[in-house]
Amino acid sequence: MDFIVSKSNGTAVVKTSVEKLNASNSSGLKAELVVLEKGGVNNIVIDMTATKYCDSSGLSALLVANRMCKDTNGKFVLCGLLPGVRKLIEIAQLDKVLTITVGQEEALAKI
Repeated sequence: MDFIVSKSNGTAVVKTSVEKLNASNSSGLKAELVVLEKGGVNNIVIDMTATKYCDSSGLSALLVANRMCKDTNGKFVLCGLLPGVRKLIEIAQLDKVLTITVGQEEALAKI
């Protein structure tokens, strides 16, 4: 299982369990997000503590989550970024668009 999902009170925490979020598994993350949206979840935290690398398709999945939450007046928070992933997000200037926290507790407090 590449993604572990836990739900509570309209909020879902999606914890990645992949070292690389890339073209081979980002569609799985998008599928999880669609299931959450269909289930009425509009607040999502993605915890990427286990992920050391992310490519453009991984970034695309994160942007899908952000857009889905905004479209339903919810909140999206990204947490647990390792240095390589954080650097990629900063290079793409997505740190200006996404809400990013250090840990899951801080992320849940933003929701």
